[in-house]
Amino acid sequence: MLISLERSGGFAGISKLMEIDTAKLPQKETEELCKLLESANFFNLPAYIEGNSKQRDRFQYTLTVEDKDKQHTVTVAESAIPENLRALIEWITDNS
Repeated sequence: MLISLERSGGFAGISKLMEIDTAKLPQKETEELCKLLESANFFNLPAYIEGNSKQRDRFQYTLTVEDKDKQHTVTVAESAIPENLRALIEWITDNS
């Protein structure tokens, strides 16, 4: 499984790209990541989750997951990240 997370925006407007290939992870980390994807119901999330447009200088996250025959991308404003997706984003940010 290939996962990419791009964080853009913020005060400086600098983008950061994080990528994970589960084939290169220890089995335990791959299992944890899969549980987070399942808990987030990632492949059923809408392609865009809009936040409060009045909050400037906030981050926006674009998360893409490619797994075998399926691929899905979700773009979400920092202010609108659902709690189940927040755990996944934090894991990727901490482990890439």
